[in-house]
Amino acid sequence: MTDPPKGMEKASALEIVEWATERFGSKAAFACSFGAEDMVVLDLIARTTPRDRGAIRWFTLDTGRLFEETYELMQTARQRYGLPLEVYTPEASELEPLLARGGPNLFYESVANRKACCQVRKVAPLARALQDSEAWLVGLRREQSTDRASVEKVSRDPMHRNIWKICPLADWTDAEVQQYLSARKIPTNPLHAKGFLSIGCAPCTRAVAPGEDPRSGRWWWETGVKECGLHHTLGAGESPAPAPSGRA
Repeated sequence: MTDPPKGMEKASALEIVEWATERFGSKAAFACSFGAEDMVVLDLIARTTPRDRGAIRWFTLDTGRLFEETYELMQTARQRYGLPLEVYTPEASELEPLLARGGPNLFYESVANRKACCQVRKVAPLARALQDSEAWLVGLRREQSTDRASVEKVSRDPMHRNIWKICPLADWTDAEVQQYLSARKIPTNPLHAKGFLSIGCAPCTRAVAPGEDPRSGRWWWETGVKECGLHHTLGAGESPAPAPSGRA
């Protein structure tokens, strides 16, 4: 399979993952943070892993401040799927000066400090994880927040050398995510059941009330657009890239 039937935006999540596997193989990487959506994407990748050629790599960013429940799920997922997990951590040469300057919880003091922490713990490790990749897969969905409402299933990523960014679940609803998880009996983070709908680092994540924006529990002490810098959001006047065709 090269292009999914009827084009990228009309293709199913499984068809898009199959296409990514066929086109990019191990030159595609899946960034897994072990949220509900990521567990769906991981399961789709496992279902399409070829026996005779390179599979999509999967990796996670271990910031050093994750919830224990996230680490437990990480271990469970490794054992269930048997796919080699790559773990990227902050560079000591960047983290140690940051901690010396602002202390372990500097992110509460200002947005600039929080972004500096995200840069060292997440953004820089992501750049290393993607340095040899031609595409990366993520679990972004349009329903997650207004800032992600324009997410395309396949587009170019200007933040990462203009490689392909693939969001197989872009048009999925919350209900569809939960139905897939239940039908496939996929393990999930127990924090979801406690109101943690978007899970990041433990000091920067809280539970949200029913009906609240799922992302409102991230960096809850801040206002405005709240992203860690991993993802580019289309702004006014920008247009998504056309869907690719053929083999790279």
